[in-house]
Amino acid sequence: MKDLFSENSRLYHQARPSYPIAVIQEIMKYVPESHFAWDCGAGSGQFTQLLAPYFDCVAATDLSADQLEHAPYFTNVSYQVQSAEKTTFSARSINLITVAQAIHWFDFKEFYKEVSRTLKKDGVLAVVGYGLIQVQDQIINNLIHNLYFNILNGYWDPERSYIDKQYKTIPFPFEEIIVPDFKMQYQWSSAQLLNYIQTWSALKCYHQKNQSNPLQELETYLKLQNSHIMVEFPVLLRLGRLAK
Repeated sequence: MKDLFSENSRLYHQARPSYPIAVIQEIMKYVPESHFAWDCGAGSGQFTQLLAPYFDCVAATDLSADQLEHAPYFTNVSYQVQSAEKTTFSARSINLITVAQAIHWFDFKEFYKEVSRTLKKDGVLAVVGYGLIQVQDQIINNLIHNLYFNILNGYWDPERSYIDKQYKTIPFPFEEIIVPDFKMQYQWSSAQLLNYIQTWSALKCYHQKNQSNPLQELETYLKLQNSHIMVEFPVLLRLGRLAK
């Protein structure tokens, strides 16, 4: 599992979007017991906070202690530095395993071994994420797409392609549960939009190799905007149970 976000933990916590309640409500339809959930690759707790009201106990793990330090406090949540591929959890102990915007960084084979070991027979694995941002303002949208596909071309880690393909190409050796489509919609200020884009992993790689500012054209245009900006993300969601 890669750790690309420890250096920007505070910004990541502040700028990354939150998942809609409807997503966890959909997942919980298929979870028969709500004793113990494991949120794997939890980062700063964007998805952990949705699990907390539903479970007696939630373990949220990540490789980055810095990320976990920015996660919200809940009495029933334990934040732990553990890898996705090898944990201290007991066999057949977990009702729900979630991975939000992180599974593309994992060693699939080893992580799925750990899922198969720790998940109860009637438990559920939920792989969650969100795709490329879409902006209602077409000029801003075009500037973001130019940044993503052209300026940052070659600076994205190869794992990013799993998100571009809506998580449909990840290995998924489970009995799949078909779920409806979801989206996230927000009204953001120009500052919120820029802060989010600055959490992109490709920007870090770009800055390490170049002296120029890849956001200059977008920043210049956004300075002229006074109103809130309508943004939307497609939610990626795959649910599965252990194959019988």
